[in-house]
Amino acid sequence: MRRRDLLAGLLATTTASALRAAESNKVYRLAIVSTVADLSESGLYKPLFVELRRLGYVEGENLVVLRFSAREDTSRYDTTVRDAVSSSPDLIFVTGTSHLLLRVKALVRSIPVVGGMNDPVALGIVSNLARPEGNITGISVDAGIEILGKRLGILLEAVPTASRVGFLCTEAFWNSAGGDAMRAAARNFSVKIVGSPLQGAAQEAEYLRVLDDLLQREHADGMLVTDGPQHLAHRDVIVDFAERGRLPAIYPYREYVEIGGLMAYAIDRQKLYRQHAHYVDMIFKGAKPSELPIYQVDKYTAIINLKAARTQGITIPASLVLRADEVIE
Repeated sequence: MRRRDLLAGLLATTTASALRAAESNKVYRLAIVSTVADLSESGLYKPLFVELRRLGYVEGENLVVLRFSAREDTSRYDTTVRDAVSSSPDLIFVTGTSHLLLRVKALVRSIPVVGGMNDPVALGIVSNLARPEGNITGISVDAGIEILGKRLGILLEAVPTASRVGFLCTEAFWNSAGGDAMRAAARNFSVKIVGSPLQGAAQEAEYLRVLDDLLQREHADGMLVTDGPQHLAHRDVIVDFAERGRLPAIYPYREYVEIGGLMAYAIDRQKLYRQHAHYVDMIFKGAKPSELPIYQVDKYTAIINLKAARTQGITIPASLVLRADEVIE
């Protein structure tokens, strides 16, 4: 049986007798550890809270949510994780970056952990996707160099004259295996990477500095925005700049396109966080992380915003429009 089929079966039977029912009088303690600042129910993780509520977990009633943010500062990772452990949670949910999850792995031994991650085997988070064997499970959203190459290929098909492409990424990503994959993708397409990574705990001013540098000094004629919740939290700034600067860009999530971004080749974040909520539910009901296979996301959707294309003066080839999974008119 494939891991995806096995997990689908587990998700479909969360209320089955194999998992004991949640205790009606128990209050569950969920610690959320993230790199982003906004961990509210109305923020980036809204789909998680909505699904938890649907599953019967209501903050303030039978659920206590403990929020811990490193605020995009890598020097705060260990302190943030230790603060979460000290809060005595029943489960820790980690999101934001695999580097943060690696610190959780190093510092947390007995508390169940659910996390979003890149390639967990390559990173050393787990040794086996089907049976994680430790206290960590979750969802892998990594497609390696293929996803960066795919996004870059779509961008260059939309703007075939582009030769200087800016990759909007953090310094940590730039210096990681992801950065190596990014540079390899650029070489494969014979384009030049221009610009520099975001420095430190990037806020709006840092995003504007890097974006302005791409246009004014580096004369970028295209931009690829890498995955990362910190970028998503600043999507208004990024999309608005790209529109005003007529900088064709491809994004990692549909949320960018919904507010005027040009294109995305994206996973379904809504579904992703709903699945995370089911992991939380199963563990609250007695399942062990070692029994829950790590789910691998492998479905990506191509979305094109033709209204944004017209605004930026870009003519998207008909062949690309026809192949898109979704077109916003």
